[in-house]
Amino acid sequence: MICNNLLKAKSVEELFEQYKTTHDIAVKQEIVLHYSGIVKTIAIQLRGVYISFAEMDDIINEGIITLMQVIDKFDPGKNAKFETYASLRIRGAIIDLARKQDWIPRNVRKLGKSIDQTFSDLYFALGRYPTETEMAEQLGISLSKYHKALSETNLFNILSLDALVDGLQEEGQNEKFLKDQSLDSAPTYTLERKELAQMIKNAIHELKENEQLVVSLYYNKELSMKEIAGVMGISEPRVSQLHASALRKLRLSLGNYYTA
Repeated sequence: MICNNLLKAKSVEELFEQYKTTHDIAVKQEIVLHYSGIVKTIAIQLRGVYISFAEMDDIINEGIITLMQVIDKFDPGKNAKFETYASLRIRGAIIDLARKQDWIPRNVRKLGKSIDQTFSDLYFALGRYPTETEMAEQLGISLSKYHKALSETNLFNILSLDALVDGLQEEGQNEKFLKDQSLDSAPTYTLERKELAQMIKNAIHELKENEQLVVSLYYNKELSMKEIAGVMGISEPRVSQLHASALRKLRLSLGNYYTA
């Protein structure tokens, strides 16, 4: 066992190199301590996903377990940033846990799919993203009821932007890029990933300004819905609506990419 003081003096890169060689549990624990803040940040971000069946402390514990597994799988020799690699898999683990708990009520799931289908139909019919008024009219409900429906189905749309970039599909489908780590170094996979990342970047630029701001604050600045509401001077439910609308548009663009 290595002296903790000596470990604390090392850089993260040195710790990874040492762990790769020695597999010393003390080195691994030091790496976990260094990145434990990522787990808490993600747990706060995704609390809407698990709030109905788990406490935040339980989710943080699950995240730490995932982090430890990720450390064993991570290859420092590849040109990948560990923070991104770990964040993606921790978020994925929380979402998988929520799915196993059947966390979305059947009526909400049905409503979410109905809104998605209507949004997609109008998009192809109009050749552009439909407005909220057009969506409400097509669904046969008032604009206020449509806003309420967006809030109710927001959890249905909570997926990280990292997960979208990495190819997460609708629930129940395989996460094909996460299953085979050997794909990370394949030229065709690298090209496809770059193409997909550029496609989503373009799709984000097509969002409304307030939707772009919500996406930026949620994914880049890692603010909670409540914090975003404070920054933008709007209600938290409205932030949820904008977030759901943005993800619905991005998922539509991503679906077009996979079916093209």
